[in-house]
Amino acid sequence: MSASLSILFAGTPEFSVPALAALAASEHRVVAVYTQPDRPAGRGQQVATSAVKQFAQKNGLPLEQPATLRDPVAIERLAHWHADVMVVVAYGLILPPPALAIPAKGCINIHASLLPRWRGAAPIHRAILAGDTQTGITIMRMDAGLDTGPMLLQRVTQISPQDTAAILHDRLAALGAEAIVAAFAQIADGSITAREQPAQGVTYAAKVRKDEAPIDWSKSALELDRQVRAFNPWPVAETRLHGQQLRIWEAGAIETATVAKPGSVVAANASGISVATGAGLLNLRRVQLAGRKAVPAAEFLHAQQLDGIVLG
Repeated sequence: MSASLSILFAGTPEFSVPALAALAASEHRVVAVYTQPDRPAGRGQQVATSAVKQFAQKNGLPLEQPATLRDPVAIERLAHWHADVMVVVAYGLILPPPALAIPAKGCINIHASLLPRWRGAAPIHRAILAGDTQTGITIMRMDAGLDTGPMLLQRVTQISPQDTAAILHDRLAALGAEAIVAAFAQIADGSITAREQPAQGVTYAAKVRKDEAPIDWSKSALELDRQVRAFNPWPVAETRLHGQQLRIWEAGAIETATVAKPGSVVAANASGISVATGAGLLNLRRVQLAGRKAVPAAEFLHAQQLDGIVLG
C-alpha cells in the first residue's frame, strides 16, 4: 500500500495549477506552496498575484514567496517544512544545490517536453516552431544542470496541424497533472526507476523573444503557419499593413505554387487573405490591426481594400 508523502510545491503560472490541484486532491499532503513574489504586470503595471498563489489562497495552503532561494534564511525556511519531496513546475527561480538537497526524496520537475529534446524555458513554442509531430511531459529528478536530471516517467501527446501554443499548453498542463500523480504512486511504494537522459537528441528551447514576432515572407507557408501557431497567444506573429502593425492570430498554409512576390496579397475573400510566401500561400483567417480587436478575415475585409497590397 502506498504511503502518504509530504510535498512542497513550487510553481508560478497557470501551467502549474493543474498539477498542484491534482496533488492537493491526492492522498499526499501539500505542506506548503512556493511561488514568485507579486510583481507589477500588464499595461497598468498593477501588482498581480500568480495563478499558483491564487489557488493556494483559495484552498488554504500555506504560502511562501521568497525573492530567492540562494540565501541561508530561505534555505532554513525550506528545511522547516520537513518535506519528503519538492515538486517544481515552471517556478521561475533557480534551486541551488543546498535547496535541492533538503527534501528527503529529492526534488522533482514536471517539464513540458520529451527530454532530452527541448531543455529550457520555452519547450512548447519551440516544438511547434520546429514542426515536431509529438511532444509530451517528462517527470524528472532535478540536479544542478538545466533539465539534465534522470527521468522517472514520460507521457506522449501528438501535435496536430491545428495546435497553437495555447492549446498545447493546456493539454500538457493536464497531462503533467496526471503524470505527477502516477509518478508519486510509484515513489511512495518504491517501485519507480530513474533512467539517465540519452546523450543524443539534446536540443535547447530558448525563451521566446518579442523580436521573433515579425514575419519574414520569404520563408515557406508551412514555416509561417508554425510561427503563427507557436506565437499564439504571445508574442503573436505580425506583419505591416500601410505601415501599421497587423497581428496574425490564425492562419493556414496552402501548398501551391505561386510566382507572386513574397508578402503580396493574391486573394482576399470570405475564406481568408491569401499571401504569397517563399513557397506556397499563407491564408490569414484571423487578424488584428494595432488598437483594434482581433476579427475574422471576412469582417476585416469589410473595411480594408487589399488589392495589390504587399505586406511587410
